Amino acid sequence: MIPLAGQLWQRLIEAFNRTEPPAVTLTELFLVLAAAVALSIPRQTWRYFGLLATATHELGHAFAAVLSGQRLGGIRLRLDHSGTTTSYSHRSIAAVWSGFWGYPVPALVGAAFVWCGFSGWGPAALVVGTLILLVSLVFIRNLAGLLITAACVLGSAALVLWVPAGFSGHMAIILGLALLVAAVRDLIKLTNVHLRRRDRLASSDAYLLYRATSVPAFIWIVLFSAVVAGCWLVAWLPISTILAAGA
Repeated sequence: MIPLAGQLWQRLIEAFNRTEPPAVTLTELFLVLAAAVALSIPRQTWRYFGLLATATHELGHAFAAVLSGQRLGGIRLRLDHSGTTTSYSHRSIAAVWSGFWGYPVPALVGAAFVWCGFSGWGPAALVVGTLILLVSLVFIRNLAGLLITAACVLGSAALVLWVPAGFSGHMAIILGLALLVAAVRDLIKLTNVHLRRRDRLASSDAYLLYRATSVPAFIWIVLFSAVVAGCWLVAWLPISTILAAGA
């Protein structure tokens, strides 16, 4: 019997071989959509899935910071779905760049997962997601963040190990759509902070970007929304094809 580590390594290697794209029927599509909504809408499930969305949000800041040449200080995740990414740069434009890529990134990742799921790269998407979460443990700076990230890594590894390749595409689509819904949910929450909960402005990326650039916060929210809408459009294209075929 192959040890668990050996099985995981074998699945990691096999994941980068393109599989046959899943033939998603109309019924399966509705089940996938229902599963995605069940993860990201009800309060009971959002309590847990929202932590993955927060981790993805903060990893967006971190990745953008590294890409712009900043020094990454660390990531803190909290159980109330808040988080902080600390980076250091002498260039204000770099700080603005990394500050922007928080809210749009769950949608970008979601669209990528949906595309991979429909294109036969579902296993690869799950593996890459697992490896990114694993590497991110190096940058976590608090206990809650370590627990959240470790739970995400274990959950992702379980999907890689035990979900058959033929169903990995479906899982990638479910996770992708759930992240897309999560992105919209977080944008609504952000907008509500600016309209009704202004005592929480200090935690708003849009407000921080306004402080850094003097560009009004609502402009940043519109830009976040435009990227998220574009991601939804990318994800909608394969879904609309299935809906049209089943009509």
